[in-house]
Amino acid sequence: MSGPDAPARRQVDGILLLDKPEGLSSNAALQRVRRAYRALKAGHTGSLDPLASGLLPVCLGQATKASGLLLDADKTYDVTIALGERTATGDREGETVERAEVPALDPAAVRRVAAGFQGERTQVPPMYSALKHAGERLYRLARKGVEVERTPRPIVIHRLDLLELAGATLRFEARCSKGTYVRTLAEDIARALGTVGHVTRLRRLSLGPFASPRMHGLGEVEQAAGDFATLDALLLAPDAALEALPAVRLGVAEQACFLQGQPVFAAGPPGAKVRVYASEGRFLGVGQMTPEGRRLAPDRIMIDLAAAGRATA
Repeated sequence: MSGPDAPARRQVDGILLLDKPEGLSSNAALQRVRRAYRALKAGHTGSLDPLASGLLPVCLGQATKASGLLLDADKTYDVTIALGERTATGDREGETVERAEVPALDPAAVRRVAAGFQGERTQVPPMYSALKHAGERLYRLARKGVEVERTPRPIVIHRLDLLELAGATLRFEARCSKGTYVRTLAEDIARALGTVGHVTRLRRLSLGPFASPRMHGLGEVEQAAGDFATLDALLLAPDAALEALPAVRLGVAEQACFLQGQPVFAAGPPGAKVRVYASEGRFLGVGQMTPEGRRLAPDRIMIDLAAAGRATA
């Protein structure tokens, strides 16, 4: 809703760990959260397909500046694979394009095959993906019946644990690096087992620093719409996304210069990206240490400078 009668938006900073439901795009889920919070600015990190459910970090206000730093994060999925049919999209939403017999399988054999997928490897991205070819999304080309050559990309499968084997259905928990397409991984596993397969269920369990997190459903968020005290209590601080970065604390003079975009003298890990805090513990943003580790340059200021100025006036 927009126009003169639209509810006023507000500055709110933090990260909501949303439990995205199936059947909803990541952007649609983001917009519903933004409306509930009446947030001026919102973004998400680690997009999930409509088929998938689970963890979708929604970043509000200053926290949107941290979203890009989560793009390289590892992720954990609970994935169910149906063997015997391959679909155009690699999941249950696509039409069946191939069928094959499913050999007799036992858990030990499946685990041996799964072990062969762990570690560093390359993966060819699927046609049904958001990657671009000559400026056009691959999934749009795929819908036109066009297939183009895709360059294999390096990925890492850190863990691939068999949770269940029931007839022609497998269920795994997979921890993988950025850029991993679980639908393609499922097809490759099925092929290694001597058949074909597709994903029937996909749920994200963790992303980067958010391991086994408490997630909040859309119903919980929308039920509290307008009750900002309740909604804001669901948010994590923006620096919760940055726990992997070392922390540097600045003195009063240094923090003032840092907030003005100026490099300052500070001790920290040489060449590292760091979380930056004021002397009293207030989070200021992200900085970059020089190679010798004695100076710090601002990278992302992550506080409302106008509000900070009013508070100190």
